[in-house]
Amino acid sequence: MITKKIYPLIITAAVLSACGSKKEEKTAEIQAVPVVTEQAQKTTSKHEISISGNIEGHKTVRLGFMVAGKINYIAAAEGQLVSKGQLLSSLDPASYNIAHEMAEIQVNQVQDEYNRLKIMKDRNSLSESDFSKVSFGLQQAKTQQKLQDKNLADTKLYSPISGVLLKKLAETGEITGIGTPLFVVSDIRTVKVNAFIPESELHHIKLGQQATVLISSLNDTFTGRVTEVGSAADVTSRAFTIKIELPNPKLLIRPGMIAEVKVSSDQSREVLTLPADAVLRDSDNQSYVYVVDPRQNKAFKRKISIGQLINNQIEIMSGLSESEVVVTGGQHKLDDATPVTISQK
Repeated sequence: MITKKIYPLIITAAVLSACGSKKEEKTAEIQAVPVVTEQAQKTTSKHEISISGNIEGHKTVRLGFMVAGKINYIAAAEGQLVSKGQLLSSLDPASYNIAHEMAEIQVNQVQDEYNRLKIMKDRNSLSESDFSKVSFGLQQAKTQQKLQDKNLADTKLYSPISGVLLKKLAETGEITGIGTPLFVVSDIRTVKVNAFIPESELHHIKLGQQATVLISSLNDTFTGRVTEVGSAADVTSRAFTIKIELPNPKLLIRPGMIAEVKVSSDQSREVLTLPADAVLRDSDNQSYVYVVDPRQNKAFKRKISIGQLINNQIEIMSGLSESEVVVTGGQHKLDDATPVTISQK
């Protein structure tokens, strides 16, 4: 009987011993992760507006012929520079030359008749009404000659401004009609950034205000000034148009490039900031940080809302309080409620 009672006791002790050993192993596995921390602090910052826009030429013209005909010459390709007064294109002038010659012949013919009848009128051998008819005929012939002179001159198309040929919408040999746009030339010695600003930010924008413009394709930043502010909002987006003028002496900035614009207002505000590297994103694109609880020496995951980037510091809109300790180094090794040890930078 004694032996039978001993066996259950031995088994129970063995089970407890095994459970205790597993707990010890599990505790041993959870080791504190060394991290670098920083307190969230409030800083004073000027209100900054960040918007995107497109580059436009300072002045852009669309050119076409005033007469119809077949194109026989095009001077430049897209992207090439053209100067004011440069011949861009011309039409085959053959038919206009013929019309011009016929107009000259008509003028000469009516002029001869006018000269003969004038002699008769001076001798009082011709009535005033008959002489008036030939006078009007001569005026009409000369007017027709001027029209044919103009049509012949209009077979040549000149650039009215210096700039870059943005678009060439025709090729040599094509037939074109009157007023059909064939070329787009833009003056890019000065360019404009055309951007839209939300209605809520409009009161921060003033004419002449300085703006910083980043053009990613050039990997360069430029300084410009606000030259236009729209007076009416877009019906769908409720945004207003603003234009920022940039000098472009090297002609590196071209129309169509994307620009990131930052405009700082005179108004200052207090914002809560953290180093940008401290903020992580989850699979749902939700921003979060790890906040250290000094009593438990653990880091807990905290969802936050972020604002604009200010000198490598990210603005914290909500989810965090001033002086809370946030992990800024080693956060990629953490999970929620991970034990941590704080090390120096």
